[in-house]
Amino acid sequence: MARITREISVFIVIVFLLSLIPEAIMLFSSKGFMAADFSGVTLLMWCPALAAFITAALFKIDIATFGWGWRPVKYEWLGYVLPFLYALPVYVLAWLLFKNSFAYDEFAKGKAALWGFVGWPNLTTWLISFPGMATIGVIGVVGSALGEEIGWRGFLLPRLTTRFGFTVGCLVSGIVWAVWHYPAIIQGGYGAGTPKSYELFCFTAMVVASAFVLGWLRLKSQSLWPCVMLHAAHNKFIQDIFEPMTAPKGPVLYLTTEFGIGLAVTTAIAAIWFWSRRNELPGSGGAVGNEGFHI
Repeated sequence: MARITREISVFIVIVFLLSLIPEAIMLFSSKGFMAADFSGVTLLMWCPALAAFITAALFKIDIATFGWGWRPVKYEWLGYVLPFLYALPVYVLAWLLFKNSFAYDEFAKGKAALWGFVGWPNLTTWLISFPGMATIGVIGVVGSALGEEIGWRGFLLPRLTTRFGFTVGCLVSGIVWAVWHYPAIIQGGYGAGTPKSYELFCFTAMVVASAFVLGWLRLKSQSLWPCVMLHAAHNKFIQDIFEPMTAPKGPVLYLTTEFGIGLAVTTAIAAIWFWSRRNELPGSGGAVGNEGFHI
């Protein structure tokens, strides 16, 4: 247990040190979180993976234990569908509650103009844009999501659950994951425009809740790929579909986005459901993958 504690501690220190580089770019760039046309974001998202690889080298850990294998694909599909299920109710509620918050017409016109079919916004949106974003679009985000998931779920989570059990392990991993985002929220322009204290509260609640969902998927499937799929689908569906179809004004911002109360509540509901099924995890009576970790 002492060795696992050292591995966890070293990883956390390294990931925060590595992250200082892209965070400095965001801090001093006038574009903030959007610095270098997303390159700064990608660099930041790969810091957990780099920290995992460095820690593995220091402690002579086989990186094959990070969960590279594809298990039953139903877990990848579950990871893909879940963000849609917990995000859709939030945005539908916002569109119903707040007048003129449903900005589909502007969204469709923008997609039609992008594809060069200005006269057919609905056909372009439903036959090209939505299918494209839901497939190739999600795949395109997998590369950056993988960087985070190698570190958080490939390396950190199994060690935390070994040391502290499923509940505390997911809670701690979620807190670390949330705090790691704080510099981008506080100074990097990553936010919705509501008060920072509100953004930090809602974002932290959403991320910690998501850590339980991702933790269950990681341990149940014995693979990090369902987590990568959920992370990628979450980013694509919310940031590129639901958000652009929602007018970002007034009280709607307090309900929607990753910094509103809506996703904090729906992900918490999902977290409670998966937490209630923690006894189904293979670590309840055996090892997780090849790592020999238990929960």
